[in-house]
Amino acid sequence: MRNRRSETSSILRNVDWPTIIIYVLLVVCGVFSIYAASYDFDEASLFSIDEFSGKQIRWIGLAFAIGFIILLIDARMYETYAYPIYIAVIILLIVTPFIAHGIKGSRSWISFGSMSLQPAEFAKFATALALAKLFSGYQFVLNARFSNYVAAITIIILPVILILAQNETGSALTFMALFFVLYREGMSGLILFSAMLAVIIFVVAIKFTETAVLGIPTGEFAILLMIMAIMTGMSVMYSRRTEIGRNLLIGFASVGLILWILTGPCGLEVPALAIILSSIAIACIYIIVESVRRRRSKMLIACGAALFSIAFMFSVNFAFNQLQPHQQQRIKVVLGIEEDLRGAGYNVNQSKIAIGSGGFFGKGYLNGTQTKLKYVPEQHTDFIFCTIGEEKGFVGALVVIGLYIALILRVIAIAERQPKTFGRVYAYCVASYFIFHFCINIGMVIGLCPVIGIPLPFLSYGGSSLWGFTILLFILLKFDQNRRTELR
Repeated sequence: MRNRRSETSSILRNVDWPTIIIYVLLVVCGVFSIYAASYDFDEASLFSIDEFSGKQIRWIGLAFAIGFIILLIDARMYETYAYPIYIAVIILLIVTPFIAHGIKGSRSWISFGSMSLQPAEFAKFATALALAKLFSGYQFVLNARFSNYVAAITIIILPVILILAQNETGSALTFMALFFVLYREGMSGLILFSAMLAVIIFVVAIKFTETAVLGIPTGEFAILLMIMAIMTGMSVMYSRRTEIGRNLLIGFASVGLILWILTGPCGLEVPALAIILSSIAIACIYIIVESVRRRRSKMLIACGAALFSIAFMFSVNFAFNQLQPHQQQRIKVVLGIEEDLRGAGYNVNQSKIAIGSGGFFGKGYLNGTQTKLKYVPEQHTDFIFCTIGEEKGFVGALVVIGLYIALILRVIAIAERQPKTFGRVYAYCVASYFIFHFCINIGMVIGLCPVIGIPLPFLSYGGSSLWGFTILLFILLKFDQNRRTELR
């Protein structure tokens, strides 16, 4: 008996308590916010099982039990069974659409009597374990072979495809955050730059289509100018010759001057798009010749970036049309193309009104009018943050944001002190998930991001989300605890 007590005491003594304290504070804040969001003037108890808050307390109790059990299990078990756990979750994701009940167009929830679970939430920690296992393999270096990239990307993309098949776009996009882990572990910055460039091109091409410059949609014209600037900058950077950049700028400026003369003073109708594309093609030929002459093969990256950007620019409209109508509408509302305050933009508009009405110190707990009158749909789940903004104001919102930033920084600090690759990669996976959920959820609540339906970790109502994030965090704490024990 004494040995068991001393073992339990040792586990609790070596755990990272600052992280657990932040976790508990967020969970408790979540319970009170859920109660405030669902409170209906009936004076029901916070602990009532008929209230969302009472149900959340039940999930929290089980989450604490799960966390404690995770700390009891040998850390080596997670590394040993990383792939079996991943395969088991993948099989569960495959089966889910066939056995799940349809909820708001999604088939991602499996029912067990009165309780429902969403396997996509548990796929997060399974994918993180599998990715960490891959990187901890003997002499595994991401840039050593192309097959290493294929293996890493396959581990990430497979759950994405299966979750998209369940019509859960938001949950699927969460896994894209793991590409930051690949960057941390040696992935070329060009890949990350390409992803950012693709996002910029998508936004500009969709948003600026109403007007035209030289007969070219304003969005496409702006993208072409950006491509020219990128080509010039990359050529100078990789050749280390400013004269190459000067020659490219002179060439692009000459084409612009000719187009202005032809369409302005001359009043001619010319195929401006074809002329600009031809000038970019000539610039690519010039870069290729210079790269061969100066033996600077990296200059060819500038040509590759230009071709990628042009191809993506022309495919944006096709890709946008493949989205569901409600998804297109949400993107248009966020980008300011349309203002649909009674449709796709209703949730966000009401959420911003609620947060704005809170002022500096808020209206007080259980005194939020937007909250009480149910103006914000799904307020106890995806839009829980606006409850805090309305009732606790700027100060309360700032405290919650501070807690999340502290948690993320703590996870990153834990990652950096891990002696093994497995623990470090897993920790950065956890940090990436938290950063993505934190930024996107708050971004969509205040109207900076499209509404894609992802919860705010530990605050939003839901057992699957709470358990999934608890498992993620406590496995990491177990790795860090094991490191501390070995150092003693």
